[in-house]
Amino acid sequence: MKALITGGAGFIGSHLAEELLALGDSITIVDDLSTGSMDNIGHLKCNKHFKVYIDTVMNTKLMSKLIKECDCIYHLAAAVGVKYIIDNQLKSIKTNVEGTEIVLGLANKYGKKKTLLASTSEVYGKNIDKDRAFKETDDSVLGPTVIPRWSYACTKVLDEFLALAYVREKKLPVIIVRLFNTCGPRQTGRYGMVLPRFVKQALSGRPITVYGSGTQTRCFTYVKDVVGALIELMNCKRATGEVFNLGSPKSITINELAKKVKMITGSRSKIEHIPYEKAYERGFEDMMHRQPDISKIKRYVDFKPKADIEEIIKRTAEYFKG
Repeated sequence: MKALITGGAGFIGSHLAEELLALGDSITIVDDLSTGSMDNIGHLKCNKHFKVYIDTVMNTKLMSKLIKECDCIYHLAAAVGVKYIIDNQLKSIKTNVEGTEIVLGLANKYGKKKTLLASTSEVYGKNIDKDRAFKETDDSVLGPTVIPRWSYACTKVLDEFLALAYVREKKLPVIIVRLFNTCGPRQTGRYGMVLPRFVKQALSGRPITVYGSGTQTRCFTYVKDVVGALIELMNCKRATGEVFNLGSPKSITINELAKKVKMITGSRSKIEHIPYEKAYERGFEDMMHRQPDISKIKRYVDFKPKADIEEIIKRTAEYFKG
């Protein structure tokens, strides 16, 4: 199998490339390194079945060549991280929407290549029913357009509409996966990702900075568990045209997460709370609850998160320690 991974030098993309190569596939990645890194894939470059193109998915000429040559596409390229989105709003919108439209259009043009589209739990927005986990059919409740953080969720909602339109009108085989806080080695806290930021702060003895009250909840999933599920979904014929939540159903408050990071790393760091307006911008809005219902994905593939939050913290800390 010849697989194309957009965003393949990123955190999830590099782990996906690694796993597919181990399974005997030939892998081509394209990444503009805006949030990815050559350090993530340096150990793969000597593999004769691995190719790298440092470029953007907006390069239609290059993408035409790569999509012609591949059997399937994992479309992971996107602007990621709350801080990055706020600081680079125009580029984020352009990359997420135009990039996806180019990939889907070329996948349809050159043999209707099967495409897996990475979406996000952000599409649920401010839907705050704390009594149950989000189902794939739940509403998207986004904030006002004057608050930049919602632009990311909006672009991914549009990506999903585009993908499903190609499924219905062009019979393009597309699978949509909504990711919930994937974590592990190679993830950086540079763009607002909370767990690697906490771990780096704890290891350096700096204060562990919790944004807001810390009562907001998240569910963290180990990257290897996520990558395995992505591959299984790509190989599942019944999954075409479907939308799936992908993440651990076990939630934790950010306050509890900070305490666990401090304990597991043996850190003496203080835990400090910083108002959202200081961490991001005035008027910033957060999602207070984000938990996936994974009953659907379990009906299609054998998905069961193996690593718990303690194991994820340990492996992330080991990575930063080198």
